[in-house]
Amino acid sequence: MIADTRIRALIVSDFNAQNLAGYLHNSRESPAVGAEVAPFGQVMQALTDFTMPCWETDPQVVVVWTRPQAVLATMRGLLENARPKVQDLLPEVDAFTRAVRGVSQRARLVLVPTWTLPSYERGLGMIDLKSEHGLSYQLMRANLRLTDNLAAVQNAFVLDAERWIAQAGSEHAHNPKLWYMGKIGFGNDVFKQAVHDILAAIRGAGGGARKLLVLDLDDTLWGGIVGDTGWEGIRLGGHDPIGESFGDFQAALKGLKNRGVLLGIVSKNDENLALEAIRRHPEMVLRLDDFSGWRINWEDKAANLRSLVSELNLGLHSTVFVDDNPVERSRVRAALPEVLVPEWPEDKLLYRRALQSLTCFDAPAITEEDLDRTRLYAAERERTAARDDTQSFDDWLRSLETKVVVEPLSAANLPRTAQLLNKTNQMNLSTRRMTETELLAWSEAASHRVWAFRVQDKFGDSGLTGIASLQLAGEKGIIVDFVLSCRVMGRRVEEAMLNFLGQAAGKLGARQLDATYIPTPKNKVCLDFWQERSGFEAEADSRTFKRSLAQPLPAPEGILLVAPEA
Repeated sequence: MIADTRIRALIVSDFNAQNLAGYLHNSRESPAVGAEVAPFGQVMQALTDFTMPCWETDPQVVVVWTRPQAVLATMRGLLENARPKVQDLLPEVDAFTRAVRGVSQRARLVLVPTWTLPSYERGLGMIDLKSEHGLSYQLMRANLRLTDNLAAVQNAFVLDAERWIAQAGSEHAHNPKLWYMGKIGFGNDVFKQAVHDILAAIRGAGGGARKLLVLDLDDTLWGGIVGDTGWEGIRLGGHDPIGESFGDFQAALKGLKNRGVLLGIVSKNDENLALEAIRRHPEMVLRLDDFSGWRINWEDKAANLRSLVSELNLGLHSTVFVDDNPVERSRVRAALPEVLVPEWPEDKLLYRRALQSLTCFDAPAITEEDLDRTRLYAAERERTAARDDTQSFDDWLRSLETKVVVEPLSAANLPRTAQLLNKTNQMNLSTRRMTETELLAWSEAASHRVWAFRVQDKFGDSGLTGIASLQLAGEKGIIVDFVLSCRVMGRRVEEAMLNFLGQAAGKLGARQLDATYIPTPKNKVCLDFWQERSGFEAEADSRTFKRSLAQPLPAPEGILLVAPEA
């Protein structure tokens, strides 16, 4: 979804949102966004009349930010203490979200900030949350209904505007003078906070969420120097404010791991002492099995970080590095500019806040594979160890007892399939990016097929790690997508996928398979596969590959392929 050019955005609002558009345009965060602003006060027109001039730019992202009293008549009545029929509120929310659903068919991403009211609007005072005519009570109901209504819209997301207001502070969030003089709904500090979340949502929807967080140890994961004090002397947990803050920081890291972010360690330290601290300290929240890998030695941290990322088959662009030492942060930034190295507070009591403020891990969905990612990497370490103990590569592959299970695209696997399509860079034939809605719509065409591939072996289930799509054109089958996670690359799963595609295309009437490789800076490994191991013939341009189906594509030895009918 995210291209190198400036992303086209449209802001639909009942207030003057030019300041928000300006902050989006001038932000130094990626991606670059150019925002058009629909005429304020014409919300429903802009959401339903796509002939309006604001739609001429064909926006990719639409932000629909409204005040509740502007789009919900019941809320307007409650503000005036007119005691409206509160049972009318939810149908009004439903009507609004129907219009938003219509927009979701035209844009790749729709973002809807929650409805808020200024803090000085106290409604019924002490009974505002007790009475059905209370402002706060009804506002909560409206926001919950909004969220529920949009939950099933795959490319629409509700953003928490109340948090932006809290971060800005009530005095800076709402200034009546701004409204009366310029119809500006919020202070600039609110718009600045909104920009962070809007850009994070665009990155996440485009597959730009970071996957790996690598940490230093001394004074980063715990207080003190373990080499000086031993594991018994580090500050962690207990009744010590510093120790307690490190315990809470580790709990937040554990939370990240539990939602699919990998944790790693790069530290200048004695490895035995450091690992002993992780194993033995009673207040350690994180244990060794929470980390997907580590480099603990006295070598250059940038070199160690590159080595660890390579071992995990990830890209530097997927990595975040946290270190309390500004010199080490500077070194990694200079040597590995693709790695995100956030500034880190000197005050150790602020570590958890700094971590929780990062937006780089925002993703549009959390799949079962995400939740199980650390275990998957632990299983990969076992596979690597087994390979080291095996005499030949073929023997090792046979020993894995690999099974590849094929399943058609469905509602159950759509979120993970779209995530894999958008995040995978190396073994990716076309590197096209599509939202869940776009992918599902493409797959529903009569001449299109999309399959997902799950990989298992004796060490565990690697989950949904492959995608292939086919477009039928007469007696020709065109492979559009050929995607495989780096976790299972090089284990002949690629050949099993091609074997299935050949079978499926033949059953659908094709006599030939074609594939066109579209180069990017990161998918050279895909070209190598098609040139060297695919069994296809390369055309003169070295990017187009063809294969007659008169002879079946060979099935790789040692892999059990479980496939449905085409």
